[in-house]
Amino acid sequence: MHGSSVVAVVRGERGFEPVFKALDLIDYRKALDGFDTVLIKVNFITTKPWDTGATTDPVVVEAIIKKLKDLPVKVYVVESDATITKADKAFEATGMADVCRRNGVEWLNLRHVKDKVTLEIPDGEALKSITVPRLVTESAVISAAKLKTHLDTDVTLGMKNMFGLLSDKFKGKYHLKGISKVVVDINTVLRPTITVIDGFVGMEGKGPIDGTPVQMDLIIAGTDPVATDATAARIMGFNPHDIAHIRKAHEKGLGKNEAQSLGEKIENVKKQFKQK
Repeated sequence: MHGSSVVAVVRGERGFEPVFKALDLIDYRKALDGFDTVLIKVNFITTKPWDTGATTDPVVVEAIIKKLKDLPVKVYVVESDATITKADKAFEATGMADVCRRNGVEWLNLRHVKDKVTLEIPDGEALKSITVPRLVTESAVISAAKLKTHLDTDVTLGMKNMFGLLSDKFKGKYHLKGISKVVVDINTVLRPTITVIDGFVGMEGKGPIDGTPVQMDLIIAGTDPVATDATAARIMGFNPHDIAHIRKAHEKGLGKNEAQSLGEKIENVKKQFKQK
C-alpha cells in the first residue's frame, strides 16, 4: 500500500447517481477483478427504515447492483440475524426485498448458511478465531454501511458493518470481549473489498438504533476500509486517531487512516455529529 489511499466523497440528492459516481471514482471494476461472487453486506440492526438513519438505504444497494450488472459476477445481498432483529424481517420491512426481486438478486441470511469455515486470527486482540459461511471467504464483500454514531464504538461505518458477517444470533458475547477489539479481529481476516457508506441520511446521538437522523446527502466509498472509515469519521467531526478500532486497524497495517479525497473536500461537507 504505497502512497495515500483514495476515498470518494460525493454529494448529491438521494438517488443512483451519487453512488455511480463514487464507485467510478474508486475504480470499482479493478477492485472486483478476479472475483466471481460479490456479497453486498447491508446494515440491518433493526427493522427501522433508511430515513431514520438506522439501516442501509435500498437506493444505495440498488445502485451498487446496477453497477455490477455488466460484470461477470453473481451478486447476493447479505446480513445475519442480530440479537434483537431477525434479518429476514428487516429485509422485508426496509424495502430491500423489493430491490432484490426487481433486480433478480438473491437475499441471504448468513445465519442459515450451513457450509461454514473457521478462520484463525493471527495476533488477535480479543478472538483466536471466527466461524463464518465459506461463501464469505470466497467472495468479494462490499460493505454497504451507514454513516452513524455508536454508543460502544463511537462510530459504526464500513469495518463495524463486517461484524454482521458472524452468523451467531446472540452477538452480546462479543461485546463483552470489547467490541472495538472484535471489529479489528474480524477485519484482520475478512476485509471488505469495497466500502460504500450511505450518508444520504446519517444518524447522530444514541446510535446505532435510537439516534437522530441527519440529512447529509453524501456517499463515501473506497477500497481501503481503514481510510474510508477514517474519512467518514472526519466528516462526522471526529478524529479517527481517537476511535479505537480505526486507530488499531491502522496500526496493524489493515489500511491507512489518511486519505486523498476525490470529489468533495472534507471541510466542505463536514458536520459535527452529536454523541450520546
